[in-house]
Amino acid sequence: MIATVKRRMDAYERLMRLDKPIGILLLLWPALWGLWLAAYGFPDYDNLAIFVVGVVLMRCFGCIVNDYADRKFDPHVERTRDRPLATGEVSPREALVLAAFLVLFAFLLVLQLNKLTVMLAFVALPLAVIYPFLKRVFSFPQAWLGIAFGFSIPMAFAAQHGSLMKVAWVMMVANMFWAIAYDTEYAMVDRDDDVKLGLKSSAILLGRHDVAGVMVAHALFLLVMAGVGYERQLGAFYFAGLAVAAGLVAYQYRLIRARGRAACFKAFLNNNWVGFAIFAGLALDLYLRVRLRW
Repeated sequence: MIATVKRRMDAYERLMRLDKPIGILLLLWPALWGLWLAAYGFPDYDNLAIFVVGVVLMRCFGCIVNDYADRKFDPHVERTRDRPLATGEVSPREALVLAAFLVLFAFLLVLQLNKLTVMLAFVALPLAVIYPFLKRVFSFPQAWLGIAFGFSIPMAFAAQHGSLMKVAWVMMVANMFWAIAYDTEYAMVDRDDDVKLGLKSSAILLGRHDVAGVMVAHALFLLVMAGVGYERQLGAFYFAGLAVAAGLVAYQYRLIRARGRAACFKAFLNNNWVGFAIFAGLALDLYLRVRLRW
């Protein structure tokens, strides 16, 4: 009995990708950027806790929806053939019940925030649900992913201020470019399988210009984030964080230029450090400026 429960919990853990936290981190960094900049320093503890837990819940929810949408494709893709829905370890009905539980819990958390943030949550949910189905009809689903992953930024500003600022939407656009970059690297790993299955992605659309496309998207991301720093009068530590992020992007170019699967996946994972570098620079800059009157 205990062994059966353990196997079930293991299958649910893999279904929610709790064993692979990279997706949580790529969703978390934009939320933290938004919270810190909206507070111009350290955000409210309650808001921080709600957003961190909410990010984990919504990422787990998104993974389940993604695997449910792809349950007939994943068995034919090398990287995804062992996922619980693809192998039959978890039934589609079980997956939907678990997804409903997660989104309900996330909604109960959002209800602790102000009215504007709750209203934005009703926009964020369909963004997350629609994305997994786009790859059947839309050649550039990575752009949609960027908006879905970056929507936590305006929500963070709404939670902190009860209103929205232009910079929140600008940062969301920056995040869209970043997601296009890293998810194209991810799509380069699956490109051959996706072509056989008739699925769509930016890696397929860009073809031999895929590496250039990734680098252009990264450059636009960093350029917009630099503009945010200038407009919000951030200092040297923030721009140092951007410089470190640019160095990591240069490293990613070295990884993906030969288009090897393992190297492209390594480049994708490296984006966690890009997000961290920007957050560290932002948080340190604001701490020194606000707390220490730098």
